[in-house]
Amino acid sequence: MASYKPVEAVLRGIEVLRVLNRTNPATVRTIHWETGIDKSTIIRMVETLIHAGYVTRDPVTRTYSVTGRVLQLSTGFLRYDIATEACAEILAKLREAQGWPSDFVIRDHDAMILVQTSRGSGPFNFNRNSGFLAPMLTTSVGKAYLAFCRPEETDAILRRLTETTPKMPSRESILRSLVAIRKAGYAIMDEGYSQHEYKGRFWAMAVPVQQDGHTYGALNMMFLKQAVTHKAAVEIHLGPLQATAAKIADALSKAKI
Repeated sequence: MASYKPVEAVLRGIEVLRVLNRTNPATVRTIHWETGIDKSTIIRMVETLIHAGYVTRDPVTRTYSVTGRVLQLSTGFLRYDIATEACAEILAKLREAQGWPSDFVIRDHDAMILVQTSRGSGPFNFNRNSGFLAPMLTTSVGKAYLAFCRPEETDAILRRLTETTPKMPSRESILRSLVAIRKAGYAIMDEGYSQHEYKGRFWAMAVPVQQDGHTYGALNMMFLKQAVTHKAAVEIHLGPLQATAAKIADALSKAKI
């Protein structure tokens, strides 16, 4: 638990910068619509970001854009780029062989961040671009990672989630579910998450990406509910999914991530 209450002004400034980075360029009206922050406050924040060199203003269009300096904020996360390069071709081959798309994710604090996907066009082309954060407790990738990472890491994640997640299941019930996932060798997406995010049309099965006791992330395969049952997915696709996870782990190990 943090020693102090968060500085609200800093949180709002980060949120403004996040919106600018995603919409780039953006007007004050756009930022207000995205964040709900008062427009006068937004103006003070973007002026501060301009002073710091992270944002620039176009006097003609009256829009704000991020500058190249924002790239400095991601230099500590180079493993993301390395992981993307390491697994892109492997995921493409899995999609070609199995017919269903996959996502590779790595842990980002108390969530899973999307590194690479083979979804492409078609019914799976929903808004899940690289950088998307997947919840830990309700997605197949989150549960697969949580079940197979080191016990001390599992404990740290659960402690963090206890602080940030309203109506979180009991720790005992979560640990029981993780035991079942380890026994099965895979995790599946919660039905509630499928209904909320995909109107119940899709579901996913995921396995850990690990080697020599180190869990790099998780790999899923997504299915149309009307086309693939749980039983069929396990019988037909689980083996290739696990084999592909092993290939990704080997590639990441060689890349020294």
